[in-house]
Amino acid sequence: MINLNKAVIARYHNGELHFEVLVDPEKARELRQGERIEVDDVIASPDIFSDSSKAKKAPEESLMKVFGSIDYKKIVPVILQKGEIQLTTEQKNKMREEKKKQILNLISISAVDPRTHIPHPLNRLEKAFEETHQHVDVFKSPESQVDEVLKKMKKILPIKMETVDIAVHVNAIHAGKVAGYIHTLKRLKEQWADDGSYYSLVELPAGLKSDFEDKINKMTHGEVELKVIERK
Repeated sequence: MINLNKAVIARYHNGELHFEVLVDPEKARELRQGERIEVDDVIASPDIFSDSSKAKKAPEESLMKVFGSIDYKKIVPVILQKGEIQLTTEQKNKMREEKKKQILNLISISAVDPRTHIPHPLNRLEKAFEETHQHVDVFKSPESQVDEVLKKMKKILPIKMETVDIAVHVNAIHAGKVAGYIHTLKRLKEQWADDGSYYSLVELPAGLKSDFEDKINKMTHGEVELKVIERK
């Protein structure tokens, strides 16, 4: 369980019944988003209160009526999913900034200028983000917010989420090392020739194209054929 000094109140109302639990704001957010976290790692106390400021516990009959249980491990996730978490302004700002960075990082690995197919630098995306006055929900996953953020950014910035299919052909000397790396990526095709050379077709977010090519070139000392087959 967490230190009480770090806890905030999570509240849930069901009709006239009121429930509160003391939680870590960040871990509560993660649990709320469906991440696998033990309830004991989220809470400062197993007590379910009707008024935490007065240390007044919720009656067991109220817990049974609303949650069908008096087990805090079953009750806390429901409170976090259906209720609200009270955050200080400082906590909200910190969590918003972190979520903003996560969203922009997701966008940056695929975002390109559709006219040139050149990736947008992160600072340009950050500027467009601020200029379009984006709303960030600190309790939703960054992945679920990307589409809405992009919709607003497209009003002031030519932007497209693009993937590229890159063909890789390398001789037998470097084939094993290259294949090992490519096996960590999304492969569309793969073939080993009788002479030991290796061919693969890899799909990548467009923003990772340069890093991928640099890494393959370093691994092979430039003894490799790379070709963009398709942009999608």
